Amino acid sequence: MSHEKIKVFLASDSTVQKYDDPHQGGWGEFLQKYFTDEVQVENHAIGGRSSKTFIEEGRLDTIVNELSQQDYLFIQMGHNDSTKSKPERYTEPFSTYKQYLKMYVNAANECGAQSVLITPVARLHFENDKFINDFEDYCRAMKEVAEEEQVPLIDLMDKSLEYYQSIGYEEALTLFMVSVNETDFTHFTKKGANQIARILAEEIKASDLQISKFIRSSSNDVLIGGL
Repeated sequence: MSHEKIKVFLASDSTVQKYDDPHQGGWGEFLQKYFTDEVQVENHAIGGRSSKTFIEEGRLDTIVNELSQQDYLFIQMGHNDSTKSKPERYTEPFSTYKQYLKMYVNAANECGAQSVLITPVARLHFENDKFINDFEDYCRAMKEVAEEEQVPLIDLMDKSLEYYQSIGYEEALTLFMVSVNETDFTHFTKKGANQIARILAEEIKASDLQISKFIRSSSNDVLIGGL
């Protein structure tokens, strides 16, 4: 194996992208802190993109140009795919969404890299004392792709919902920008983004992925700025 760092490329949306804003965050900007120095996270996530538009804008091609055999491509898409009011973004869960997801998997395969599908992270949607999955069809469709293409999947939707439920609504509120601007139940505060990155790192650690050995042990986990 090459002595170069293993790279983890992130293809996703505004829940993952890096923000200069002192309050808002995406989980992709914190994931590096949970890996040892052998791994380098390359965050290509950008707001407003669906599985479709990320490809149409050439963003997957940009990643492919850098992908090597030892690398990983993490794909979390679904938030913007579900926006029927914006047809340029929208994909139908069990047809076009699956087709686009398979393009990411195929692109990684052609480079000899490992793709990892990640279900959309949960929003702050709370009804009848329960946190709600707003993307059930997209989660099911992604799981079908993982099975059909025989690629690993991390169910971040399930794990994030489980985490929100464990801490309760008032604490979960602090993870989202609604606690800052009173309107945004989708995007994370820096604290929230860091917690989602931690959850994802724990799932990687528990997985069969080769890269799992490069997740820092819990005693060495870094919580940025006391987040």
